[in-house]
Amino acid sequence: MHVVVIGAGIVGASTALELLKDGHEVTIVEPEQPGGRHAASYGNSGWLSPASIIPMSMPGLWRKVPGYLADPSGPLTIRWRHLVRLAPWLLRFMLAGSTASKVERTARILASLLHDAPARHAALAEKIGRPDLIRRKGLLYVYQDRAAFEAEAFAWRLRRDNGVSYRELSSAELHELEPNLSSRYSFAAFVEDGGHCVDPGGYVAAMVDHAVDLGARRINARATGFDLAGNRLSGVRTEAGIVACDRAVIAAGIHSKKLAAFAGDTIPMQSERGYHVVIPHHLAKGEMPIMPSDGRMGNNPTLAGLRIAGQVELASVEERPNWTRADILLKHAKGTYPALSDISEDKSIDRWMGHRPSTADGLPVIGFSRSSEDIVHAFGHGHVGLASGPVSGALVAGLIAGRECAIDLSALSAARFR
Repeated sequence: MHVVVIGAGIVGASTALELLKDGHEVTIVEPEQPGGRHAASYGNSGWLSPASIIPMSMPGLWRKVPGYLADPSGPLTIRWRHLVRLAPWLLRFMLAGSTASKVERTARILASLLHDAPARHAALAEKIGRPDLIRRKGLLYVYQDRAAFEAEAFAWRLRRDNGVSYRELSSAELHELEPNLSSRYSFAAFVEDGGHCVDPGGYVAAMVDHAVDLGARRINARATGFDLAGNRLSGVRTEAGIVACDRAVIAAGIHSKKLAAFAGDTIPMQSERGYHVVIPHHLAKGEMPIMPSDGRMGNNPTLAGLRIAGQVELASVEERPNWTRADILLKHAKGTYPALSDISEDKSIDRWMGHRPSTADGLPVIGFSRSSEDIVHAFGHGHVGLASGPVSGALVAGLIAGRECAIDLSALSAARFR
C-alpha cells in the first residue's frame, strides 16, 4: 500500500521505517526540516528511561493548582489568561490521576510501551548507521538524602511493580559515577537499564534520511486534511496539493489535534510547553544523565554540551516563550554542579522552548480514527515521545498490516475520549 506519514518527528520517522520494512510505499509529509529546532523531538531531555511511567497527574494534585497559578518559578506553571480555555483539559487531567488505582493503570500502560525502550533505540541507531548517538550507561535519579527518596515511595513502588529494576547508591557510590555533582546530593536510585541520546535532533534527522535512502518520498508541505469517500481514504490534502494514498498516519505532534478532528476525533490535548538550556563543554562537565529530585529536570551530557531540560508551562501554542523558565533551569544547574556556581550570562548558552503534545490522561493516542480505518493516529506522547517512538512506529505498522498486537491498544484508542 501507499502510506502517507504526516510528521517527521521521532514517532513519524519510526513509523516510516517500520512501514518500509513491511514493503509499503511511504511518503513523509513535513513542512519543516526533520530534527529541527521547531520540534519536540529536537529539544527533549534525551532520556530513554523504562522508569518514565509515572504520570504528571497524581492524587491530591488539585490542591496544588492555586500554587501553580501563583508561583511563576515552580516546575509547573499556568498562565492566568489561558485558564478558562485550559479548564476542561485541566479537569480531565486532574481526574485522570485522582486515585491511586487510576495512576496504577496509567503506569502499567506506559510500562508496556517503555520497558525495552533503550534496547529498541540501540537497535534502531545501529540500523541507521548512527550507533554513536545512543548511550546505555544508565540513569541516575538523585536525592539530597534517603528521606527525600522515601517521600516518593509511591512512585518507586509503581516502578518496581512494573518490572523497573534499580539499585540504591550511597553518597560515595553516587559521586564516583558523577564526580561533578554537588555534595548536597547523598543518595540515588540508579536505573542501570536506562539510556540516553546525545543528539535527539540529529538522531531524528538521520532516521528520516535513512528512510529516504530506503525509498521513502519527502514532501515539504503542511497537511491540511483528508479526501474521504464514505469511510475510504483516497488522499491527504497538503499545501502542495493532494497526495493520493491508501492509508495515512497522523504523527504531527502538537499539530495532530486539528488533523484528528478532520478524521472525526476530538482529542483533549494541550501543549505542555517545555524548555531547555544547553551549557557548552567549556563551561560544564557531566559524566552521567541525572534527574535531581529538587529540580525535576533531566540533565543530559550531549554532543553540544550539558542539556538541562524540563519545566511544564500551560499556555497556548501561539504564546511567546517566557525565557525566565529557561533561566530557572540554569539556576537549578548552578546548584547541582559546583563548577557552574559562578557562571555568568554567556551567549554560548543555548535556550529553547517547544511543545509536548499531551493528552489529558497522560497516554498517547494510537489507533484507527473514527471516520476511517484508513487513517491511524500516532500522537500525544507527552513526556515519553522520544523513548516510546520506536515501539509506537511498530504498533502503527502492525495495525496497518493487520497483525495481532502484543499490547492491548484499546486504552490508547481515540474512542476513550468519545
